[in-house]
Amino acid sequence: MKTFDSSKKYLKISLLRRVFTFAKPYKQKFRLSIFLSILLAVMAPVRPYLIQLTLNKGLSANPSSFFLKGPGAFILEVTIFQILFLLLETITRFYFTFSTASLGQSVVKDLRDTTYSKILHLNLSQFDKTPIGTLTTRTVNDIESVNDIFSDGLIPIIADVLSIFSVLFYMFYTDWKITLVCLIPFPILMIATYFFKESVNKSFVRVRNAVSNLNAFVQEHITGIAVIQAFAAEKREMNKFIAINDEHRKANIKAIFAYSVFFPIVELVSALSIGFLVWWAARQSLYLPEAESKNIAGVITSFILCLNLLFRPLRVIADKFNVLQMGMIASERVFKVLDNEDTIIDFKSDTVLENENLLKSDIEFKNVWFAYTDDLFVLKNISFTVPTGKTIAIVGNTGSGKTSIVSLINRLYETNKGVIKIGGKNIHEFELKALRNNIAVVLQDVFLFSGSVIDNITLRNSDIKKESVIDAAKQIGLHDFIMQLPGNYDFDVMERGATLSMGQRQLLSFVRALLYNPSILILDEATSSIDSESELLIQKAIEKIISGRTSIVIAHRLSTIRKADAIMVLDKGEIKEMGSHEELMSKKGYYFELYQTQFSS
Repeated sequence: MKTFDSSKKYLKISLLRRVFTFAKPYKQKFRLSIFLSILLAVMAPVRPYLIQLTLNKGLSANPSSFFLKGPGAFILEVTIFQILFLLLETITRFYFTFSTASLGQSVVKDLRDTTYSKILHLNLSQFDKTPIGTLTTRTVNDIESVNDIFSDGLIPIIADVLSIFSVLFYMFYTDWKITLVCLIPFPILMIATYFFKESVNKSFVRVRNAVSNLNAFVQEHITGIAVIQAFAAEKREMNKFIAINDEHRKANIKAIFAYSVFFPIVELVSALSIGFLVWWAARQSLYLPEAESKNIAGVITSFILCLNLLFRPLRVIADKFNVLQMGMIASERVFKVLDNEDTIIDFKSDTVLENENLLKSDIEFKNVWFAYTDDLFVLKNISFTVPTGKTIAIVGNTGSGKTSIVSLINRLYETNKGVIKIGGKNIHEFELKALRNNIAVVLQDVFLFSGSVIDNITLRNSDIKKESVIDAAKQIGLHDFIMQLPGNYDFDVMERGATLSMGQRQLLSFVRALLYNPSILILDEATSSIDSESELLIQKAIEKIISGRTSIVIAHRLSTIRKADAIMVLDKGEIKEMGSHEELMSKKGYYFELYQTQFSS
């Protein structure tokens, strides 16, 4: 599994620009966030100034007031103004936080939609190469980290930097000498911030890689839990999980250690700055005239508040920068999925595919070569024709290429060489949706989604009426069984159809295929591991659904083979023989030997 180098810098302008293209539909939210960040920066030094004004002017003999009259009027006015200002600042900060978070979540929603749509259209070969847990991490965890670019990353960093400059400007304007004295310990903070940023960045990269490994491991092993338990491999797999989880813990502890060192250093530098401020102010008050020394208390108090306003963003700005970098790393991972060009190319066609047309169409393979990996061909120069309305059975040993043939017809995979034609037209000339709507596939390993029986039959197609579903179930012979279930057609089959037997799941897939009324049927018949009653129902279902349709069947039972119009024998990706059962038996070749070992019983 690919990991990311923590030494690599991910704050790329081009990458950041691409992230912000997803914010274009939300320009108003973005502009509002920037405006509020500027407004908060301007408001930052106001409270220190009001405190200074109160101490310097309010404690004088006869301070002049603006609106009120009487003793203490000036202090009361300033206090009322501070309360109103605090309310305004609180409301502004609320809208700033909400707008940035809302912007981030809007971008995340659109980016997640785009990514999932991309995944849906990837070639199946990509899922053979990429662990499902990794794609889950990209779609969920990594995209959620992109939200941090907006809510905890770039825009908050801009707000903090503006606030720092605003406070520094006020401090230099008030007294540049005292400001320079206060900034004496700042080089220590800059050095500590740099090392903190680098340390946490490396730790966060380790954490994200560990999270990806954890997701992939857990996804795979929960899916295959039956195998683990059947072979008593719980302890071995648990040890593997402990090792991966321990790496995740170590990465987090390293990040925690960096925080544990950095924050005390910030507090130390803050205390030193205040110490230098008090020392300089006390020293100056000894030499200043009495009139000027009275103002020193207001300056000291306002500068202490200013230092707090400086250190508060500086304390978290390095952390936010790391959050920004992690968001950039996550976005780069997501964009790798979006940039994957190994997608199913849908050739838009003016050809309208209708069942009536395909029912009159032959299926032709012409010099087809196919490989799951480069140059390791599992199909070699395959050529054959399935006449309209006829059934061809494919037999052969495991790994001979039977499933590969049926996977190519509806373009689950693409051929490396050669062409596949339906009705004399290359399948690439048909629109993909139209092609697949006219081809039904019943696989050996039936996959059912969590949900009701009717949802799995219709695949949540609201255009299909329940009456049509019931009619199809009656034709297959499954209606009585469904009516015995709690809730009938609304019975929840659970994840992967866990509440149904293998035979029942397969019969549901036949109902689904019949309901969509396909012109072409691809059937991976699987009756070897089910009970005799289910087998009888499935055999009847096969006879019903094959009738009048052009069909390709991977045959596991002699009854299906004998009813086929032709039998094709595959061995190591090559066609060895083709003909009827009687013809092939008389040749006493590959089929005869296969029949003796697999079908004679």
